[in-house]
Amino acid sequence: MHAMSPQPPHYEEQYLDLMRHIWRHGDERIDRTGVGTRSILGATLRFSLADDAVPLLTTKRVYWKVAAREMLWFLTGDTNIRELVKQNVHIWTDWPLDSYRKATGEDIDRDAFEARIIEDEAFARQWGDLGPVYGAQWVNWPRYEPAGDGLFRRAAQGHNQIAALVDAIRTNPGSRRLLFTGWNVAEVAQMALPPCHMTYQFQVSDGRLNGLLFQRSCDLGLGFAFNIFGLSMITRMLAQQCDLEPGEVVWQGGDVHLYLNHADLVEEQISRTPAGAPKLRINRRPSSIFDYGIEDFEVQDYAPQAHISAPVAV
Repeated sequence: MHAMSPQPPHYEEQYLDLMRHIWRHGDERIDRTGVGTRSILGATLRFSLADDAVPLLTTKRVYWKVAAREMLWFLTGDTNIRELVKQNVHIWTDWPLDSYRKATGEDIDRDAFEARIIEDEAFARQWGDLGPVYGAQWVNWPRYEPAGDGLFRRAAQGHNQIAALVDAIRTNPGSRRLLFTGWNVAEVAQMALPPCHMTYQFQVSDGRLNGLLFQRSCDLGLGFAFNIFGLSMITRMLAQQCDLEPGEVVWQGGDVHLYLNHADLVEEQISRTPAGAPKLRINRRPSSIFDYGIEDFEVQDYAPQAHISAPVAV
């Protein structure tokens, strides 16, 4: 009689282990937001994308369509919250709202601010822009051309890192330069929030596309769930566009932290047992990486435990 081979651990266990480690052993410090965190430097998690697998957290509900809509918005190059707010995505509103309140002294609530952003295009132009954040760098990284007298002027069209990446995966799959980044040193100071998920790198291996994200700063309690879904989603999109199978995704965190005011979230989540194997399906192959819509994505077999709410530190 043969002993039963033990079941491999659920993919989410490594996330919960990291959460436990940071909560119990992380360095406690005051951070930019003033809330305070427990933090470590350097963490790596790996997840398979085989058979449509997607590493959605099951120990709490993740609103994956919010992450998907944000990723599609990045790929348009847009940096104004107006299109996001129209789609009921509020994750970027706090930064322009904070700027507006400080500049005007008006004690406006988020709903009223977002309503004005949607209704008034001029107001949105003035108050809804985030500066040259992710999408601007991904698809329109500034290029400069000679303007005479030794001077340079900004070219009307920047460098599209995403289009170049698709071309490179197709034509030079052995390259070690299959990457894009949002960390434009010259423009970081103009951004509402410098890129956290800053550099994505890809590798073609035996007909599969692997994706890696280096994230300089990660709010493990709230942000990570969206970031790992976004990495999985864009890896799947690139694989589909380049006639490859999705392989695995590797997530690397720089400063990985938990906010001190997330104690309830952390204690509740690490007490839960992950279960299930959700799948991410892409229902159509558009003509380019820039032509996907939210309706092209479907998550199946996702039965998470109850949502856990926690405040965002701005």
